Amino acid sequence: MKRLSALLLLFCTAINLLSAQPIHQVKGTVIDKNSRGPLEFINVMITGLNLGAVTDAEGHFTIEKVPPGIYRLQATAIGYKSVTTPEYILSTKNLNISIEMEENLTELDGVTVTTSPFRRDVESPVSLRIIGLQEIEKSPGANRDISRIVQSYPGVSFSPIGYRNDLIVRGGSPSENRFYLDGVEIPNINHFSTQGASGGPVGILNADLIREVNFYTGAFPADKGNALSSVLDFKLRDGDMERNSVKATLGLPKSL
Repeated sequence: MKRLSALLLLFCTAINLLSAQPIHQVKGTVIDKNSRGPLEFINVMITGLNLGAVTDAEGHFTIEKVPPGIYRLQATAIGYKSVTTPEYILSTKNLNISIEMEENLTELDGVTVTTSPFRRDVESPVSLRIIGLQEIEKSPGANRDISRIVQSYPGVSFSPIGYRNDLIVRGGSPSENRFYLDGVEIPNINHFSTQGASGGPVGILNADLIREVNFYTGAFPADKGNALSSVLDFKLRDGDMERNSVKATLGLPKSL
């Protein structure tokens, strides 16, 4: 009876938390990439939602009543290049985002901006795949392991040796892949890796710290040398300078 009462209490608590549906604010600042000065009258929209705001004289904006989810922001203004941010998780606290915009010196007339869910890199327009938070969180069977997520992409296969996440890109060796963490090359991203390979049973990187991942299968950038098969370039999240955050996981033993 004690176990049954505890289970009912946990179930009721979970129902109350799900029905609460909290709403949050998305705040931030838009600045000029070159002068580092604030930009006013910049339109900032949440992609996929009919919510947005306009920056004030100090470059600040606030978007009210945003439900929890994974979102991108798009900043647009005449005379500046449109900017689409990486994905951000809005769950238990408000977001504070900084956006940099670059002046478009060749633009003379007004333009019509159409939101696109995809982003392309000028240097590698075809071989680059940008992996966002939503794909990391919802990829089936990957267990939030980046190496297992990219194994489902075209031209990528996995090692026949069981329980390993070695990457074989376009028939290359697992040792021909390169990994970068915020621009710094790291030798391996997996636990218990073996000599001559780049994989292991499980990834060593915490997915909660990742903002997005750039996966190159060719046309590698000039600053990512010595790569033969692929490059995984990890971008980490920026720390919150205003408050700390805690994430916990609750589980029940099988005997219950």
